Amino acid sequence: MSELRQSPEAPPRFTPELAQAALAEIRVYDSLRQEKVEFTPRDTGHVTMYFCGPTVYNYIHLGNARPFVISLVAKRFFESLGWGVTLVENITDIDDRIIAKGNQEGRSWKDVAEEFSDAYVEDTQKLGLGRPDIEPRATEHIPEILELIGRLVEREHAYAAGGDVYFDVSSFGGYGKLSKQQTGEMRSGVRIAPDEDKQDPLDFAVWKGAKPDEPSWDSPWGPGRPGWHIECSAMSLKYLGAGFDIHGGGRDLIFPHHENEVAQSEAALGETFVRFWAHNGMLLTQEEKMSKSLGNIFLLRNALEEYEPDVLILYFMSSHYRSPMEFSREVLDEARQQVERLRNQFRTLGDYQGPDGPADASGKARSADDSPAVSETPGPADEAILTSLAQHQAAFVQEMADDLNTAGALGEVFALTRKVNSALASRALGQTAAEKVRNALAELLYVLGLEAVTRVEFQLPAEIIRMAEDRQRRRAERDFAEADRLRAAITEQGYEVRDVPGGFKLVPLV
Repeated sequence: MSELRQSPEAPPRFTPELAQAALAEIRVYDSLRQEKVEFTPRDTGHVTMYFCGPTVYNYIHLGNARPFVISLVAKRFFESLGWGVTLVENITDIDDRIIAKGNQEGRSWKDVAEEFSDAYVEDTQKLGLGRPDIEPRATEHIPEILELIGRLVEREHAYAAGGDVYFDVSSFGGYGKLSKQQTGEMRSGVRIAPDEDKQDPLDFAVWKGAKPDEPSWDSPWGPGRPGWHIECSAMSLKYLGAGFDIHGGGRDLIFPHHENEVAQSEAALGETFVRFWAHNGMLLTQEEKMSKSLGNIFLLRNALEEYEPDVLILYFMSSHYRSPMEFSREVLDEARQQVERLRNQFRTLGDYQGPDGPADASGKARSADDSPAVSETPGPADEAILTSLAQHQAAFVQEMADDLNTAGALGEVFALTRKVNSALASRALGQTAAEKVRNALAELLYVLGLEAVTRVEFQLPAEIIRMAEDRQRRRAERDFAEADRLRAAITEQGYEVRDVPGGFKLVPLV
C-alpha cells in the first residue's frame, strides 16, 4: 500500500525573469466564453479557486481524482509564480444517494457520509500533493444556505411550494448561457413528477421538504434539507466572495449543476458569480465515461495498491486537462516506465562525479539530496547544456501559462533529460552544471506534483554487482569474450558498466 507522502513546506519559486514572462501571457480556457482568455486574478497577487469535490456515498474512482490533482497542480503553478492561492474544494455530505445507501445497508446517512468522507481524505492524501486550503462540508453550512435561499425568495427568484423551495428559471434571463442551451429546447422531454409542485419543468429545488426517516433542518419554509446545487453556491461565496477567479470541475457538471449555480448565484447577487469556468475531460473506458452508475470504475484506493502515487500523477499530467483520457492498465504501465526514467535521471545525476572527479565503485548511489565533495572542473558541455536548460525552463513555463498545458510541460522535461543524459554519458558535463540541472529539474517536477521522483535512494541489485565483479576478474584474466558477454548481460538488465581507475562503476540506463 502506498504510504503518505509529504509535500515541501516551502515550495520552489521560479526566477523573477521566468515568473515575469509567464505572468505576461497566462491564458485560460473559459467554458462560458468557449475560448482562451487572458487571466489576471480578481485580487492583485492572489488567485481564488473553487473545485467541486465528491458526493460521499462510495469510494472515489480515478475519474473523481482527476479534478483533485488538476486543482492542486494549478495551485502549485500559481504559487511558483509568486502569487498567493486560496483553493476551496467541498465535500457533499448530504444527498439522495447517501440517504439511499444508508437505508439499503440499514445504517444512518451520517455514518455513510462520515465513512466515505474520511476515506476520500485518506485516499487523496496518499497522492502527496497536499490539501486544498479549505474543505467545507455541506451540512456545516446550513445557515449560509438558508440565507442564500432567503435572498432568492425575497427577490422573487424562488418560491415555496408543498414544503419545497424551487428556483424560478424563468426569472433569470441568462439561464442556459454556460451550457449553451435554450430553455425551450431543455423543456422538451422534461416532465414534472407527480410529487412535485413546481411551476415549470426546469425549475429546480434549492430546499427539499422533510420526508419520513430523512435528515432535516429547520427553515422558514418548514423542515427539510438543501438541494445539491445551492450547497456549492453558498460555500464558494462564503469563502471566496462574488466574482472569484476560477470554478472547476468535471465536464459532466456543466449541466445542470454549474448552470444552476450560475443562475441562483447571479440572481441572488445581481452581479457576476465566477470569472472563469474550467472543466476537465472525462476518463474513458472503452469510450464510456468512468462512473459509478455504469459500474466501470477503478477506485483510487485500488489504483494506489497497484501503482505508486507518482505513476498516477504522471498519468494525469500526460494529457491536457480539458481532453478526455483513455483509461487502461497499459497506459498506466507506460506512465510507470516514464516515472522510472525520471528516477533514473536523478540517480545518475546524484551519482555523477564530473569529468575528472573520483568514481564510486561501491555500487551505491547517493540520494539526490546529498551534496558530494567532488571536482568542480567545468566540462566542455557546460555552456551548451545550461543554454538548453534555460530554453526548456522557459518553454515549460510557457506551456503551463497556456491554459495549464501539463502535457506540453512534461514534454519539455523529457526533452531536457535526453540532452542531459547524452552529456552525462560522455562525462563531458562539469559537476557544477550537473548540480544546476538537477536543481532546476526538481523545481519543474515539483510544479507537476512529481517531486518525489527526485528523492531517490538507490541500491544496485546484488546480482548486477556480482556480474560486474565477475566481468572485472575476466578482464584481469584477459578472457575478453566472457567479459563482453557479461557487459551485454548487464546492459540487458538496464545498467551500464564503466571501467574507471581502480575498478568499475555501474550507472542505471535512463
